[in-house]
Amino acid sequence: MSKNLKSTTLVIKGGTVVDATGERVADVVIENSVVKEIGKNLRADSTLDASGCIVSPGFVDLHTHMREPGREDCETIATASRAGARGGYTALVAMPNTDPAQDNVAVVEFVREQGRRAGLVDVLPSGCITVGRQGSTLAPMAELAKVGVQIFTDDGNGVQDPVLMRRAMEYAKGLGITLAQHCEVTSLTLGAAMNECCCSSDMGVPGWPALAEELMVARDIDLVRLTGARMHFLHLSTARSVDLVRAAKTEGLPITAEVTPHHLSLTQELLCGFDPLYKVNPPLRSMGDVRALKAGVADGTIDAIATDHAPHARRDKELPLDQAPPGMLGLETALGVVLGSLDLSMTQIVALMSQRPAQIAKAVEHGNDVAAGARANLCVFDPQIVWQVNPKQLASKSTNTPFVGRQLRGRVRHTIFNGNAVVIDGEAQK
Repeated sequence: MSKNLKSTTLVIKGGTVVDATGERVADVVIENSVVKEIGKNLRADSTLDASGCIVSPGFVDLHTHMREPGREDCETIATASRAGARGGYTALVAMPNTDPAQDNVAVVEFVREQGRRAGLVDVLPSGCITVGRQGSTLAPMAELAKVGVQIFTDDGNGVQDPVLMRRAMEYAKGLGITLAQHCEVTSLTLGAAMNECCCSSDMGVPGWPALAEELMVARDIDLVRLTGARMHFLHLSTARSVDLVRAAKTEGLPITAEVTPHHLSLTQELLCGFDPLYKVNPPLRSMGDVRALKAGVADGTIDAIATDHAPHARRDKELPLDQAPPGMLGLETALGVVLGSLDLSMTQIVALMSQRPAQIAKAVEHGNDVAAGARANLCVFDPQIVWQVNPKQLASKSTNTPFVGRQLRGRVRHTIFNGNAVVIDGEAQK
């Protein structure tokens, strides 16, 4: 394999191309940031070996916490970009719960520019629904939409006031943007650290009822019905949430939804040891919920896999369970967790991790078919390789993942961003 990839043309050789058109064994030639040709026995100035690998559109994450500005001790846009590229992502939607929050043009442009400087993925800043994510005054959505923000969310907080949420939806409808809701009625979750279940009762830990999520899902579906605004539900975690979204889609309402790899693979019992690594928001649920989430993915009720990548400093995650912040890493382990959790075709997996999230984010240069003329944002991954998560080898600045020491199946080998090989044989090139 040639390592000199600064030359004119590059061929990804010997892989199975998977996109919305299906699967076929083919070489892919890239020139000047776009796919030039697809076929067999193709040549170029430089070569990337894809033997035994899938060649797909690059993954798109709808839900990445980059922490910059404000908590650069946990993560920076550069380190999150590196982690994303190693996970096969070519675009990351940056959540707005930064400090200061992404509720104004200056902060949004800062995040975007830091992404450009890193140069490993497209960083797509989201905007806040309310000023400071405080839930009292609407953020200047028109100004933010004018500079290209497509998704607005107070993620980490759900908008509690239904009158304010209705007004946000009415503005969003006129602006053609998407609102993404963190579904949590906070009056039901005060002091909660895990799912409300027999485990929480036995442990003496305040429980987080499924109803706290489901009430807001139901409310916002009604508001979508009233306003016609586009709504995306973040990190759904309960069986009834899936049922509510399924029924709403049957009506034809403009609703999409995501699920995280950890909600597809981990359950509430893992918190019985009081380990904060398993503390997330929304919390890990029951096996029945996991089965319902998988069914929702399989039948199309859930549109996308999103990581909810949430880095935290070691000192914070080592606090007692009731004090530790919720969240875990996700970008570098997502593919392996998903492949080990879902019994779906490669075409379906690629749609969930690339094409559908790209459509929701309106990331027009991502998630497209691997075809001549398309922007060369691609992921090359080995779906069979088994590997073990080592925290010392993670690109993220933090190490708060519960998958340390676990064996995952499926890993990214190469990532091509804007025609450049930014990851080669699993290693970021910047």
